Amino acid sequence: MTSLAENIRPFRIDIPQAELDDLHARLDRTRWPDELPGVGWAYGIPGDYLRELVRHWRHTYDWRAAEARLNQWPQFTTTIDGANIHFAHIRSPEPDATPLIMTHGWPGSIVEFAQVAGPLTDPRAHGGDPSDAFHLVLPSIPGFGLSGPTRETGWEYHRVGAAFAELMERLGYRRYGAQGGDWGSAISRELGRIHPDRIIGVHLNHIPGSSVTEEPDPAHLATLPPAERARTLASWELNQQWARDRQGYADIQSTRPQTLAYGLTDSPVGQLAWIAEKFKEWTDSRDRPEDAVDRDQLLTNVMLYWLTGTAGSAGRIYYERAHSSWGAAPEPSTAPTALAVFPRENFIPLRHIAERTNNIVRWTEYERGGHFPAMEQPELLVADIRAFFRDLGR
Repeated sequence: MTSLAENIRPFRIDIPQAELDDLHARLDRTRWPDELPGVGWAYGIPGDYLRELVRHWRHTYDWRAAEARLNQWPQFTTTIDGANIHFAHIRSPEPDATPLIMTHGWPGSIVEFAQVAGPLTDPRAHGGDPSDAFHLVLPSIPGFGLSGPTRETGWEYHRVGAAFAELMERLGYRRYGAQGGDWGSAISRELGRIHPDRIIGVHLNHIPGSSVTEEPDPAHLATLPPAERARTLASWELNQQWARDRQGYADIQSTRPQTLAYGLTDSPVGQLAWIAEKFKEWTDSRDRPEDAVDRDQLLTNVMLYWLTGTAGSAGRIYYERAHSSWGAAPEPSTAPTALAVFPRENFIPLRHIAERTNNIVRWTEYERGGHFPAMEQPELLVADIRAFFRDLGR
């Protein structure tokens, strides 16, 4: 009889040089569009900035160095529910470390966790308390990067959550924590919802269904404390702005991801622009993404989409969610849940709404950071994760 562990295969990233040569040739032949003068980022990513970023990508960025850094993590693949799932499994040197599965979102990847993996797995080597150590499991969402493409319909976050529960079972982890943002928050929360007996706690830096989707009722506002009332109004204002100016990418990926995929899979500059714009809009940045995240780390993240040709299959998670039979409201979860709130997140979460469907035991608001805190504010995120699980007593 084959054990679950025997279904796990070692994996190492090794991109053929021909694919890198093809990328360089495509970058050299980029066909640039016109643009309006003086509009900045209002119409999308500016051409002068993108040309600069492409020059760096073509002539300075070193994929082989990035590949070597990623390969320092032990990586594996396994087949679950018909999908190939790639993951890094970084065991702590501390034998009593807590297992923790961390899940990225869109347009992210496991590259997001490069700066937090060391402090979380080996706090002793990073000036921390060894009792705060974690064994990390960093999966690529089915359809994304090295877990893609998927070969059938239906891979929305509920199915991903069930697959990741099976992954942790195969790794021999009976009790563990979950952490995530963006789609990773929905998946991590789903793990806690369906397996409260296995999940120690769920740590999120984004929480689904916690902002205002309709204009606040004055009678309801009057029942809220002044600070929460002001936050509710700000949440509604930001949601209106989002629907007016920023919702387009999600509408396309929720309705016609295949049509979009042809352009992003054929043009590396198109793929870069589609992702880099979000790193500007969703981070605590001023003029460009590099104000908040490392330029080469951003490019490595883009490379995982480009080299695997998974722009389309990653985008399909939006379509599958929009066309699933699950309702719009999150299903109630009893798992102990923490939220780390970063000010440049896409939505303003409201605790009185989040508590309707979540067992909120920790809610911490920070003064800096955005949608990608593992890249933007790794020290703050690491400290918050440690504090949450320490308070739970593991």
